[in-house]
Formats: sequence, structure tokens, C-alpha cells
Amino acid sequence: IATMTRQLDTILQYVAKLDELDTKDVAVTTHPQNAVNTFRNDEARPSLPRDEALAASPRQNGEAFVVPKVI
Repeated sequence: IATMTRQLDTILQYVAKLDELDTKDVAVTTHPQNAVNTFRNDEARPSLPRDEALAASPRQNGEAFVVPKVI
């Protein structure tokens, strides 16, 4: 707990320093870049043939990848 207390104290000291900064003329931002939606359109496109996709798989059943059960 002592280590975590020291670490938290360091973080809070840093936040206090940030709180001292004058940000009244700084525009509010949510991201450091002016990126807008950069997603591509959701359109159906040709895909890799199944046999080619499964060819590199260490385990497959001819239709799908075979993986170990997780649950």
C-alpha cells in the first residue's frame, strides 16, 4: 500500500500542476488531430476464396477454421 500511496501522491501532484495552467484561450478538444470519420463505406467486396483462406490454417474442416474450445 505504501508504494501505491506514493505513486498516487505523485500523480495528484502532477494533476495539481496541470490545474495551475491558464487554459482560458485554449480551444476544447477531444482528440489531438482534426481527424473526422475515416472509416470506409460498408460495401460488399470480393473476398479471398474459402480454400485459399483455409490453406494456411493448421486445422480446418474444409469449411471453417478449427480452434480449441474456449469455454
